[in-house]
Amino acid sequence: MKNPTLLQCFHWYYPTGGELWREVEALAPNLNEIGINMIWLPPAYKGASGGYSVGYDCYDLFDLGEFDQKGSVATKYGDKAQLLAAISALRQHDIAVLLDVVVNHKMGADEKEPVRIQRVDQNDRTQIAEEIVECEAWTRYTFPVRAGKYSEFIWDYKCFSGIDHIENPDEDGVFKIVNDYTGEGWNDQVDDEMGNFDYLMGENIDFRNRAVTEEIKYWARWVMEQTGCDGFRLDAVKH
Repeated sequence: MKNPTLLQCFHWYYPTGGELWREVEALAPNLNEIGINMIWLPPAYKGASGGYSVGYDCYDLFDLGEFDQKGSVATKYGDKAQLLAAISALRQHDIAVLLDVVVNHKMGADEKEPVRIQRVDQNDRTQIAEEIVECEAWTRYTFPVRAGKYSEFIWDYKCFSGIDHIENPDEDGVFKIVNDYTGEGWNDQVDDEMGNFDYLMGENIDFRNRAVTEEIKYWARWVMEQTGCDGFRLDAVKH
């Protein structure tokens, strides 16, 4: 396609109430007339803040507004049926669809578990303390409401390289998790801001764990099959 035009069909301050997917469906017939041939939709899955989530506090990638998790069934933008109707309407009018995706971190874990961490200088992430601290952290994602539908994968501390809060002792900061995959420190295929900008927020997903990589690839295939979207806009790539 020569000179395609992409419309970002959302913004950070879009109101709660679950109306965006309906609005997108209604817009679909007129977009080509004004030269729009590709739409960028917000994160469509459940965030840690449920129906208030913009989508960047990723909780459950497999909940597209289908399960009563984090205080709501629908996301901020609507439920799964409304999402599918919106994408179907766009495709019927030859509008390509990109979904915004956050696979850098997760938030809103279901359980805490014992972990070992090393404290990190927040302004220079290459400065990692030698002391290993025994503590607890909210790093276990079991998705009890979804109960294994679509995926039975359980996320735990081995899936993450860093966190920003620990308990027993109770501290906030930047902490590198000690597990089988983090012995060499942070992932080095990242921006060098803060010395190493692998860690951004929440529970930092570690793609050095092959099980994690395979789960994300499985999800990408699943969501394209479920929704009919054409591709993704990847958030936080430099991390």
